Amino acid sequence: MQITPASDNDAPAIAAIHIQAWQAAYIDIVAADYLATLCIEQRTASWRQKMARGASTILVAKQNHTLLGWINFAPSRDQNASAIDAEIWALYVASEHWSSGVGQALLLQAKAVLAESGFQACSLWVFPQNDRAIKFYTAAGFVHDGAAPKSFTLGSQVLQEIRYICPLMT
Repeated sequence: MQITPASDNDAPAIAAIHIQAWQAAYIDIVAADYLATLCIEQRTASWRQKMARGASTILVAKQNHTLLGWINFAPSRDQNASAIDAEIWALYVASEHWSSGVGQALLLQAKAVLAESGFQACSLWVFPQNDRAIKFYTAAGFVHDGAAPKSFTLGSQVLQEIRYICPLMT
């Protein structure tokens, strides 16, 4: 498996994994009608725009030229964050590669890049019902920091996320 920065050519595969992973992981969390509306063409365009803006880093994991998963990270967007705080914005692996080490490899690489860039802590937001992700992040050294949940609207549904944090070692 190789982990490299994403290119514009990776956008369709990033979008496909994004949608497929959402539909598999969030089936009991996000409304089915919202999950059914997810569109690869729209997500591909959105990822191409994000890559062009360059506000975050996207790494992809590939094996034999097939994209298995990706991670998106940058300085933290939290209001109380300092300049040494980073954030994992998203981490998704194609469901057929869950529990195969792809997510772990992506997260370790992202944490190394962030530490090398001078960040000292990393946060991420996760649905509190997403037991699989919470177990994964906890095993990777993240802990729930007790911050108030963040609410947002997705379609007609109000959802919440909770924050997990992890120190970054240099």
